[in-house]
Amino acid sequence: MARSSLQTSLEPSLPGMPQAVLAVPMETKYLCQQCQGVLRKPFQAQCGHRFCVYCLTQLTSSGPKPCQACRQEAIFEEPQSILNISDAFPDNAARREIDSLPATCPNEGCTWQGRIKEYEEQHEGKCEYERITCSACHAIILRSERERHNERECEERTLNCKYCKVAFNFKEIKAHDEICQKFPIQCKDCGKKKIPREKFSDHIKTCGKSRTACPFSVLGCTAVVESDKQADHEQSSIPEHLRLLLGELGRVRQRTEGPGEWQEDSGLGLYRAPEEGVPSGSGAGQPSSLEKKVTALENILCVLNRELERNSITLEAFSRQHRLDQDNIDNLTNKVKHLERSLNMRELQLAETDSVLRELTHCTYDGVFVWKIVDFSRRRQEAVAGRAPAMFSPAFFSSKYGYKMCLRLYLNGDGTGRGTHLSLFFVVMRGKYDALLKWPFSQKVTLMLLDQNNREHIIDAFRPDISSTSFQRPISEMNIASGCPLFCPLAKLAGKSSYLRDDTVFIKAIVDLTGL
Repeated sequence: MARSSLQTSLEPSLPGMPQAVLAVPMETKYLCQQCQGVLRKPFQAQCGHRFCVYCLTQLTSSGPKPCQACRQEAIFEEPQSILNISDAFPDNAARREIDSLPATCPNEGCTWQGRIKEYEEQHEGKCEYERITCSACHAIILRSERERHNERECEERTLNCKYCKVAFNFKEIKAHDEICQKFPIQCKDCGKKKIPREKFSDHIKTCGKSRTACPFSVLGCTAVVESDKQADHEQSSIPEHLRLLLGELGRVRQRTEGPGEWQEDSGLGLYRAPEEGVPSGSGAGQPSSLEKKVTALENILCVLNRELERNSITLEAFSRQHRLDQDNIDNLTNKVKHLERSLNMRELQLAETDSVLRELTHCTYDGVFVWKIVDFSRRRQEAVAGRAPAMFSPAFFSSKYGYKMCLRLYLNGDGTGRGTHLSLFFVVMRGKYDALLKWPFSQKVTLMLLDQNNREHIIDAFRPDISSTSFQRPISEMNIASGCPLFCPLAKLAGKSSYLRDDTVFIKAIVDLTGL
């Protein structure tokens, strides 16, 4: 049983706790004689001195050792002062006493308080304010910042390239970006982005905006053009390229002139060396390198001549096709214009139909009409600003085949009522059945601004002046309006007016049908 207890006490442990953990003055009986810290799992030697189990195990790992504390206190005595792990025993009394001592966290910024036992079991090694060493870069960091340090700050952290997924050290990130085959590159010529490095060379070959030297640059052409315009340049510069080629042929001719003279081949328009008259010792039958170059240039010239003829034929075909395409474009343009005219006519017809439909929706045929005007405040502001001083009501009728009429309202007044009153007028309109009606119009007209509490309506009535042109048979769309310029003071519509509710007013017109 004793052996089992000793074995348990010797399980892996740590050195003593720092003295700063104690919240009470440090006493010798709490002190490990080896590490000078607060005893952790204390063991008592034969001499009576106490050690942490970890410190005693390390001290006697190579065999029994003399107790230095005994020597310092001048009480050294063999064999009691010889330290041996097998002779020591767990000091449980001291351990219980130490476990109950008050403790505070020694880490700067931490406010934890408790008992030594709680510190050892719950807080030690877990304090967010503890300063620890990074295992990779050996920097001193707070435990609470370890995760962020490992992910963002550690100079020795390992990263995976987000393009090729290869793992590498953080310090090598720039070097890796320079060689990563998946790293995105932007083409400076066309501006295309995110081209993988491994495909960039293929992009350059097909990029229409990459600039390359003309193939005839070896002969003196100085043009540097975009790839997609290279063919246009070669086509437009054929005479210039031929001139450069002939100049080069001339220079080669001058360098190769010797005892034998060159003759002109009038059939080809080219130069060639005479086949006869060459001295037998001049190496006849073995053409020099210059002669080979001349022959190659002559072949190139012949090819260019054939290409020029072919291009001329192609250009003529393109011209014919262009004329045909232009004729087709003109025909299509005329068709589009015709369709636009038809569409405009349809839109006019739709507008007329919409107007008729609105009229049929709101009109009445009994001489009584109620006009609902919404958004009164906005409409009045437009009237005050002069943008829309007057507004017309939908038409209404005295009967299905009777007089056609409407109302005209000035929201900021008209004439003598401008700026102070609502002005309301009655308008006789041209109708389909005017020829069957009695003229001039002579029916009594009553105009009302309705009190939405149904208490006191504003009413004005008049009988038409039959001598006025306003009531004769209309010869235009509508006659001149006639009515009440001082119909209603604007002051009655201010504040919480019963005539104006929810920014809406109602105007009613009644035409007396007596005698019709």
